[in-house]
Amino acid sequence: MDISMNAVSAISQNVNGAVGVAVLKKALTAEAQGAMQLIDAVSSPQSSLPPHLGQNVNTTA
Repeated sequence: MDISMNAVSAISQNVNGAVGVAVLKKALTAEAQGAMQLIDAVSSPQSSLPPHLGQNVNTTA
């Protein structure tokens, strides 16, 4: 059985493409998890400030 170099090259490109897609999916998943952690950190207050703080903006002319 003789496999031509074109067939080997085509198989190699298919495998490389599949690996590239898998790596991309993994990177996107990691990026999404990082983004969700940032969103969760912003949405939950870190300090217990009194309720009257942050209600008004004091300006002078």
